[in-house]
Amino acid sequence: AMATTFPAIGQAGTRNDGRRLGLALLVIATAQLMVVLDATIVIVAQPHIQAALGFSGTGLEWVTNAYALTFGGLLLLGGRAGDLLGRRRMFVAGLLLFSAASLAGGLATSQAWLLAARAVQGAGGAIVAPTALALIATTFPEGPPRNRAMGVYAGMSGAGGAVGLIAGGLLVSYASWRWVLFVNVPIGVAAALAALIVLPAAARRPGRLDLPGALTGTVGLAALVYGLSNAATSPDGTSHWGDGKVVAALTAGAVLLAAFAVIETRSRHALLPVRLLGSRDRLGANLIMLGVGTALFGVFFFVNLFAQDVWGYSALRTGLSFLPLTGALLVASFAAAALVPRIGARPLLLAGGAASAGGMYWLSLVTEHSSYAGGLLGPGLVIGVGLGLLFVPLPLVAMAGVHEADSGAAASLLNAGRQVGGSIGLAVLGTVAWTVVANSARAAGTAQGAAHAAAYQHALTAGFDRAFLVSATLAALVLLVAVTVIRVRRADLAGG
Repeated sequence: AMATTFPAIGQAGTRNDGRRLGLALLVIATAQLMVVLDATIVIVAQPHIQAALGFSGTGLEWVTNAYALTFGGLLLLGGRAGDLLGRRRMFVAGLLLFSAASLAGGLATSQAWLLAARAVQGAGGAIVAPTALALIATTFPEGPPRNRAMGVYAGMSGAGGAVGLIAGGLLVSYASWRWVLFVNVPIGVAAALAALIVLPAAARRPGRLDLPGALTGTVGLAALVYGLSNAATSPDGTSHWGDGKVVAALTAGAVLLAAFAVIETRSRHALLPVRLLGSRDRLGANLIMLGVGTALFGVFFFVNLFAQDVWGYSALRTGLSFLPLTGALLVASFAAAALVPRIGARPLLLAGGAASAGGMYWLSLVTEHSSYAGGLLGPGLVIGVGLGLLFVPLPLVAMAGVHEADSGAAASLLNAGRQVGGSIGLAVLGTVAWTVVANSARAAGTAQGAAHAAAYQHALTAGFDRAFLVSATLAALVLLVAVTVIRVRRADLAGG
């Protein structure tokens, strides 16, 4: 299909084709940034949303969770739909759905309205994210052009979370919380129109959507994300892991995903063809992405809380404090894209895992008395470099050698790993952090006035530090998987 779309690339690659590929990459990267950014852009605006629509604390979490739930649940379906119905067609449809939901959310006057809009946004994102990665794998020829494109894609994927916090801070400070949703509308519509012009049209493929697999996979993933998002211990130290609805959701998730696995091994039109998991490297890349998602989400979430609650930063200043991490991540992504053909993926995964673990351990040493330079800036730069080195080789390894017809399924698997990882991260790190906070606060006990405030700041710091330490441990496990599982050779990624 590639040869028919861009006839000249195989030989010399005329300047015209090069420009068209550049525009294609711009469209894909913009869409990816928008989808990733939306997971965090709302976090900064949450107090304002709460005040405007009267959410309770637990209800407020659903502004983030409603998006995460449909996004994570529908990813496998979104990726397969692109494979079967044409990637450009689904990419454009996903962008338009996402934009329409953003417009509706920005106009929301009630809680249910906003949550419904966020859920539909997640569904749009679930179509866009895997299709964006599949479009890179099928539009850019293997070798340097694809490596560069993956570098940009990975930079957007990695930086999106931090960019969301910065953009959220700016929009909330200078416009209103509604603009964190409205901002997607012009960008999404422009990207959809541009996609129709610059992306190659793909034919539909014969094949049916595997409905039993879609149902069990979607509901199973959603139940897992739901259970995890409700499991985290509350800030007052109350554990929810034993709650009826959490146990029921996690059990249902496990049973449905087991059923999904059985259906996939037998289905002729599998949503997730089992042959994709036959490769040890692809399995390793997906495991690493799960670990990275788990560690990363928790760090973003708790650094944001730490800066605002312990250091008293404004939303905007908190967002801006993530800028160095974002810059380091982008620089490392471009460096990694240039290094992949020279040294291969494995050394980058090892260096990225080690830097991430080291940076997160350094972050766990922050105290309420630390300065920004000593407490957040240094660790942020190291974590940024580590993530940049991880985010580029992962999609390359996960997509290497995938048959074109399966590229959407392979892409959705990688995205699902990251999304489910994020949910696990918030549940597990949230439990660790708030349990430690509650215990430290109880130990401080009877202090009053200023002493009480200081004791609570100390308790918060102790809890967040423990969460960062768990993140560092997860990053060390990522490094272990990279050492023991990944065997991909440089030649496997160089391609023709």
